[in-house]
Amino acid sequence: MTYTTLSLSEKIADGIVDMITREGKTRGDSIPSARALAERFEVTAPTVREALRRLEATGVIVFRHGSGTYVGPGFGRGLVANPHVAASASSVLDLIEARLVIEPNIAATAAAHRTEADLEALRAACDNATVPDVVEDVSSHFHAVLARATGNPVLNDTIEAMLVFNRRQRQELRQAFIVPETDHAEHQGLVEAIEEQDSETARFLAEAHLRSLRDAVRRQLRPTD
Repeated sequence: MTYTTLSLSEKIADGIVDMITREGKTRGDSIPSARALAERFEVTAPTVREALRRLEATGVIVFRHGSGTYVGPGFGRGLVANPHVAASASSVLDLIEARLVIEPNIAATAAAHRTEADLEALRAACDNATVPDVVEDVSSHFHAVLARATGNPVLNDTIEAMLVFNRRQRQELRQAFIVPETDHAEHQGLVEAIEEQDSETARFLAEAHLRSLRDAVRRQLRPTD
């Protein structure tokens, strides 16, 4: 049997995450400087900086030039994606196919378990999607908010990872395949089904929404003569 031994920087990275958890810090809260962390963990500053770079790569912490280090949007997220992976039209289609397997069931589950706070967040996400040129945090994306309404953090992490994975393609998809008014209307219909706790309608609408997008991409990839 082979055992994996953690490097010192990995151990320090785990220690920083434990520190953030024990101190009850949340996204946007500051954490000590590399120098202070080196003293706390009794290691060298370069080791701490390597640990922080590991955490930055997964969004657990973020550096703000001239300001400091802060808890990032990836803290507590169990699944992460590589936002720099090479993408193609076919990979975009693969992602939509994967979403078709997952998201209709997410919509049905959200309808069964949603709270009033979830509904408020869904309505806000639906309206925010109509505002152009907004820098989007994946956690505020409509489909991420929908996944959170299931109450299952793994589903939320999965959808956020998918959104990070196709961050570069979403703008292209929106410009080439999505009619904003239609997209907004479909999201509104889904929110209404979830408000009524109608799981089957929510499932149907989520599937129809993604099938429409998939078919549009397919036509682009395989134009008819």
